[in-house]
Amino acid sequence: MNYVPWIAYRYLIAKKDKFLALINWVSILGIAIGVAALIVVIGVMTGFDRDLRDKIVGTNAHIVIERENGVKGFEALRNKVARIKGVAGASPYVLGNVFLESGNRASGLILRGIDPKNEGNVTKIDKYLQKGFKVKDLEQDKVIIGKELARYYGYKVGDEISLLSPVSGVAGDGWRYKFKVAAIFNSGMYDYDRNLILVDYQNAQEVFNLPLDIVSGIGVKLDNIDKAGEVKEAIRAQVGFAYEVRTWIEQNANFFEALNLEKFAMFIILILIVLVASFNIISTLIVTVTSKTKDIGILRSIGVPASAIRRVFTLYGLALGFIGTFWGLLGGLGIAYVLRETELIKLPQTVYYIDHLPVLIQLNDVLLITGSAMLISFLATIYPSAKAASLEPVEALRYQ
Repeated sequence: MNYVPWIAYRYLIAKKDKFLALINWVSILGIAIGVAALIVVIGVMTGFDRDLRDKIVGTNAHIVIERENGVKGFEALRNKVARIKGVAGASPYVLGNVFLESGNRASGLILRGIDPKNEGNVTKIDKYLQKGFKVKDLEQDKVIIGKELARYYGYKVGDEISLLSPVSGVAGDGWRYKFKVAAIFNSGMYDYDRNLILVDYQNAQEVFNLPLDIVSGIGVKLDNIDKAGEVKEAIRAQVGFAYEVRTWIEQNANFFEALNLEKFAMFIILILIVLVASFNIISTLIVTVTSKTKDIGILRSIGVPASAIRRVFTLYGLALGFIGTFWGLLGGLGIAYVLRETELIKLPQTVYYIDHLPVLIQLNDVLLITGSAMLISFLATIYPSAKAASLEPVEALRYQ
């Protein structure tokens, strides 16, 4: 029988030494709390990240293809892009700024002209619309507005709104265009719900005085959003460098970089909890080495090498870290499951636009947390193990 793990096991259970058993459990509890806190907090932040990403991407195309003076002959380009591997759909759009006039108030908004027949294949606007209306039902001289815009101005379905174009047009009352509200959408993102208006792209061409064969760009939806970079290169190879091709990540680079930085910073802050807990392992091992000096001396005197003594205390410390990490992992996953399934913690929708904490546990996050906890536990064993291994038999037994 290998005596190293057996001795480490005896120190771990410490049946006859109640004080040693107590500090063992304190060490395990400290690691467990740190790991559980990391899993829950990182899971919540990942959930927020994914929820916001879905809302942003759901309202916009995964990839956009644009040109400085607009895309001419867009139908041919759309058909070419739609045949590229990895592309699930493509649709033209016209994008520009307008002013909304309402009584003595006016505000700048974003007007997006869409193709009602194809827009549902590119964005998730249909899922955000009020019941009974589809984007494909959008008619000429009708608009779809956001929930916050409707609330701010008091608009309802069927009301008439007046838009002022910054470009001199050929129709309407000068630069003024009248539309009727056909539907209201709620994406959950305040900026979109307050500032975005959707119309038929032919209406948008009229508002911005564009020829009928020119649009602002082509929106593209992908089969796999995570392969946006690969598909972007395939599109660029097909359409050439005269067009600007941007992925959803590039369109919102600052936003997602800020989220990733915040998540990383929170990981570093919370890993300090595990680091502090590792000092419990150090103190436990030091107390054990001090209290077991006689045992170490006897083992050395009968020929047990210093390397075996070092392995005993290293294995002992790793066992403390493993048990703490294991129970922290179970506790963190359990808490995350309860938060996700029961929606225990409520959030004010007026602030967050979701009514509960979104929790998403990813395997790579779990592996990173458990790996970091075990690494810290191992580092905590280095000094006490080396100290135990350095004890000479004569010195260890002198005062025993």
